[in-house]
Amino acid sequence: FFKIVVLASGNGSNFQAIVDQLQRRILADTDGAPVLAPVAGTGTPPVMGALVFDVALMITDVPGAPVIQRAWSRGVPTAVLPYDAYESIEAHDAHLIDAVQESHADLVVMAGYMRLVTPAFVRAFAGRLINVHPALLPSFKGTKAIADALEYGVKVTGVTVHYVEEEMDSGPIIAQEAVRVLQGDTVDSLAERIHAVEHELL
Repeated sequence: FFKIVVLASGNGSNFQAIVDQLQRRILADTDGAPVLAPVAGTGTPPVMGALVFDVALMITDVPGAPVIQRAWSRGVPTAVLPYDAYESIEAHDAHLIDAVQESHADLVVMAGYMRLVTPAFVRAFAGRLINVHPALLPSFKGTKAIADALEYGVKVTGVTVHYVEEEMDSGPIIAQEAVRVLQGDTVDSLAERIHAVEHELL
């Protein structure tokens, strides 16, 4: 099994994209015959070669976040770890580390997770922790990347998937895709196109 844990804070569209891609993707089995991947977490996970893929856990820091219902509806186990239930960020992330380790995750995906994780968390999953960011890093780091790109007046922005390091929005880039900024774009209109690219690239 290749187990994936997703961290998310809000609507969960990137989480759903990961699960739905595993559901839709036509993968080759060990004999090269195409097989339709079923829904991750709801039955036999998708297979490619000798690997079996499964979204083993979704963790959110926001009680009541829409991503929770998305996970439940797809049969993905869920953990809710709100920051205000802990005395410090370090205490929260220690519990977060335990939850991810208990899932035996091969890959941890920060998909719309709107919190900075501690260096201890990054070190615990070094080389197995990735993030999706709505800009062409190293440009426009931070949580307002789309608004910052519009304010700066760039004609092209985009999406980056990268390994996570201790510095915010840093780490080796895995993939990038450009998104044109159109005349008259607002934060909402640009975000809609960026999110569509995030879903595919991630």
